[in-house]
Amino acid sequence: MNDVARAAGVSHQTVSRVLNAHPNVRPETRERVLVAIAELGYRRNSAARALVTRRSGTLGVVTTGSFLFGPSSTLVAIEEAAREAGYYISVATLRTVDVTSMTEALEHFMGQGVDGIVVIAPHADVVDAVRAFEDALPMVVVASIPDPPESVTTVAVDQELGARLVVRHLAALGHEEVVHLSGPQDWLDAEGRVVGWREESRALGLRVAEPVAGDWTAGCGYDVGRRLVEGDLPTAVFAANDQLALGLLRAFHEAGLVVPRDVSVVGFDDITGAANFIPPLTTVRPGFALLGALIIETILAALQEGAAQPASMVPELVVRASTAPPR
Repeated sequence: MNDVARAAGVSHQTVSRVLNAHPNVRPETRERVLVAIAELGYRRNSAARALVTRRSGTLGVVTTGSFLFGPSSTLVAIEEAAREAGYYISVATLRTVDVTSMTEALEHFMGQGVDGIVVIAPHADVVDAVRAFEDALPMVVVASIPDPPESVTTVAVDQELGARLVVRHLAALGHEEVVHLSGPQDWLDAEGRVVGWREESRALGLRVAEPVAGDWTAGCGYDVGRRLVEGDLPTAVFAANDQLALGLLRAFHEAGLVVPRDVSVVGFDDITGAANFIPPLTTVRPGFALLGALIIETILAALQEGAAQPASMVPELVVRASTAPPR
């Protein structure tokens, strides 16, 4: 910076102001400094800067490395929101989700000197590991944790509300029962959707059977759809994600059924292409871009104020052509 200052004929402080986009620098002075920076090939030394400011400008993100639409979209949204806020992210991917692997990832970030950590936590096993680091640095867990400990700041889409919106929509159309094809119950999001579906069904006086256990794949949805066709076909099925719904649609089509005339189908996530399913899929849109912005806003509040409040985002039901009154 001293070299830049000498080349531009300004003070060290003026160079600092230009680098930090300070408004009180005359345009001609700013231009002279930028020319000197370009000619000298100056680059900031982030390590040296971190020693002075005690901030690295980097946030750690722990994720499961899932290629599923929800976790991957959340990661992308966090990265974009962080860049908008002037931060970069460093990602640690866990192949197995347990306390040991989570602890190793968090210790890695502590060694990197990140300013804060975001944990994309679809599984319940991460809470104990996160709690062990509660006093180390600001941390936000992206998950719908029932009754989370006070030490854990959570940001999440309201999964229960999303499921309730589905049940309300189908009940308003006249369906007396909504069969739920669930995601794996070791996933917090899947658990929240089951709770919302069950409680809203009971509140509206609908028949409630046990959910049909599933995973997150279209293949599972297809297999379940074939079984439903061979048995007592329901009038409406709420799938825990859009991939499961896609499998259901194929199974019903192969059986000669017409959706939604014979059976209504609803998904969750509003994945890219859901509007082009046959028929276009009614689904719950979590709003991942807004979720990413809310996550970064929450962790920056913790950095600046020493604490942050848990936050929940309201999802939206997108009604398309896959739902109709019961046959």
